[in-house]
Amino acid sequence: MSNIDLIIEERAADIGKFLVGRLLPFRQKRMVGPFIYIDHMGPVKLSERNHFDVLPHPHIGLSTLTYLFEGSIMHRDTLGNEMEITPGAVNWMTAGKGIVHSERTPEYLRHSENLLHGLQIWVALPKELEQMNPEFFHITAEQIPAWEQDGVNYKLIAGEAFKRTSVVPVYSRMYMIEIKSNERKLINIGDQLYGESGLYILEGGIESDGQEYASKQMLVTKESHLCSFTILPHSTIYIFGGEPFPEERYIDWNFVSSDKELIQAAKQKWINQQFEKIKGEEEEYIPYPTVPPTFKRK
Repeated sequence: MSNIDLIIEERAADIGKFLVGRLLPFRQKRMVGPFIYIDHMGPVKLSERNHFDVLPHPHIGLSTLTYLFEGSIMHRDTLGNEMEITPGAVNWMTAGKGIVHSERTPEYLRHSENLLHGLQIWVALPKELEQMNPEFFHITAEQIPAWEQDGVNYKLIAGEAFKRTSVVPVYSRMYMIEIKSNERKLINIGDQLYGESGLYILEGGIESDGQEYASKQMLVTKESHLCSFTILPHSTIYIFGGEPFPEERYIDWNFVSSDKELIQAAKQKWINQQFEKIKGEEEEYIPYPTVPPTFKRK
């Protein structure tokens, strides 16, 4: 019997003059473990007439994880951080009770062609930490645990698995794993996983129970401890997962919480422009959408 419970295809979503492939939330599966939002950005060619510019916008109740394969993004926030993220590094920003940030093509790349390609992820916070003070951490590519086993390359981008722990300071039991192989290999890692798991195929493919699955699909497993599959040659996959929370999470635009009143308060605060502003970007912001994208459990 197959261990695949659900297949999620990438769906086009507009994040403001920029299309992404959305994986989570999904109408049949709002979260996988603590992961509540996963977007695949690009690959897209940027030029002097076409930049990646996400104006200042707020978050509450979550941590953002940005992970690039190609290109560069300049992050700025209301804590005073200004950090360029490049391929293989991790920007980990915890919004807690509230933070505002912007993401843009760095100035030195705005007059030339360049590619942007990566993942943007939201990880919900445990209920008792939803109102914590905001934080920001940048983890270099060299700090990410990486190893090779039987010709297969692994990275533990965030969380804990394989008796290893990433230096990304997460707040719940979770994992984000990168697996790359140039050859056809059997991967049996179920005993290293826990909670819920989603396997996203970035390139190449996998085989499971006689079925082949290709890129731009995320496979959600019935039981993570039964995770076993064959990775096909020249493939890159990502596994997201961890222990689910006991409480439901609500999402409204950029706000996530187990408490609808906290979301409503943050929404009104943003409409009234009462959030702290990013130094040097005080006049720019993304308005709260008239018809916000909301996701409800079926």
